Amino acid sequence: MMSICLTAILKSKKESVQDLKSILDNMVLNTRKEEACEKYDLQQSLDDETIFIFHEIWKSKDGLDAHNQKLYTQEFVGKVPDLLEKPAEIYLSKLI
Repeated sequence: MMSICLTAILKSKKESVQDLKSILDNMVLNTRKEEACEKYDLQQSLDDETIFIFHEIWKSKDGLDAHNQKLYTQEFVGKVPDLLEKPAEIYLSKLI
């Protein structure tokens, strides 16, 4: 089974940086406990504090799909768009 890599780039509204960071930190704590999660790293840009980047590796597409159905992921999807300057950029990829 092939691992799935996901990179997500989120640009916060200036006034929402701390609120967004709190929500993202909570996602990290919950998601790293998932069996299908191989890597779930959150980074913040050095040049622009409003930019957050997730680097994720999932054991399988099924594992990523299960993550997307978790209650905390659904809550995240419900809350985060209002805190963003623009929609999140999501890239699915594979290791080469």
